[in-house]
Amino acid sequence: MAKVTFDAISNNFHTALRNEVNQYFIDKGINPQGNSTLYVKTFLLFFGVVLLYTTLVFFTPNSLLACAALCVLLGINLALIGFNVSHDACHGSYSEKKQLNSFLGYSFNILGVSSFFWKTKHNLVHHTYTNIDGIDGDIIQTKMLRLAPTQKKWWIHQYQHLYCMALYAVSYIAWVFLNDFEKYASVSVHKTKIVGFNATEKTIFWLSKLVYVVLFLAIPLYFVGAMALVGYVIMGLSCGLLLGMVFQLAHVVETTEFEDATSCDLSIGEEWAIHQFKTTSDFATNNRLVSHLVGGLNFQAVHHIFPKISHVYYPAIQPIVKKVCEQYHVEYKSFRSVSLAVTSHFNRMKYLGTC
Repeated sequence: MAKVTFDAISNNFHTALRNEVNQYFIDKGINPQGNSTLYVKTFLLFFGVVLLYTTLVFFTPNSLLACAALCVLLGINLALIGFNVSHDACHGSYSEKKQLNSFLGYSFNILGVSSFFWKTKHNLVHHTYTNIDGIDGDIIQTKMLRLAPTQKKWWIHQYQHLYCMALYAVSYIAWVFLNDFEKYASVSVHKTKIVGFNATEKTIFWLSKLVYVVLFLAIPLYFVGAMALVGYVIMGLSCGLLLGMVFQLAHVVETTEFEDATSCDLSIGEEWAIHQFKTTSDFATNNRLVSHLVGGLNFQAVHHIFPKISHVYYPAIQPIVKKVCEQYHVEYKSFRSVSLAVTSHFNRMKYLGTC
């Protein structure tokens, strides 16, 4: 893997950000981890999964349309658990109690994916080397997608803005049954070695995969029959599409920048915090419903700078972050609405496929 270095903190930008945001929590006398709002949301999301699952498996509606709608809702609900619970917990921002963070981090495993691998892929690699081609696994997913201008262009990429949503949709099922096993075999995320993958973690990996298969395939097949496979696919596609779109809107849009570390070491002539604002964009930050549903991931720039702060506080600290950015002449990228961000993503995908 190429070595990437950032410029030493020269203008105190990151320090100023931390000081201002830390002072907010001191002045308010509150803890930056999750609060009762998050706990209630967690209960409702898990209750929703149990209710939808029980209805589909044990009280299966006679209407195929109703079944399909409930499968879509189940897929969306699983994605929302990933956004709101698993993500915060794996970052250590869900609770001030490490044990609770660790326990709820395994909610990713309930979704069928390895929380252990996620922490390396997302917390370590993506957050440190955002949009750096050759390292950031989030922009190195499949050769069918050209997500950075430094990646090789194929003839089919000229159509990627037309088929990318189909690939986002299948990404969740591929994550469960393919991507995790690739990481298991290579013990790496792209070119970054995974540290600490010991016997305990291997046991957790296999047990959680087994539990997932039993819960989402074996039991439904036993009680519902072969149509359960159709329901599973509908659920998986719904979950994957929502997961894929939300994460792509943060980093693959017209305003975000990319770096190249595919063939040689890379020296970035600015501090890490500035790089985060160049490679990340927010969207719909004034929309409370969107913020509530996607676990604050529409405040992606804020999250990248403060991953240890729970997403429930992002709307409150965003004005502070924007103020410091203005003081240090750092551009804060944001789209007013989801529709503008989606349009920009497809424009970017079309550009990357043709230019």
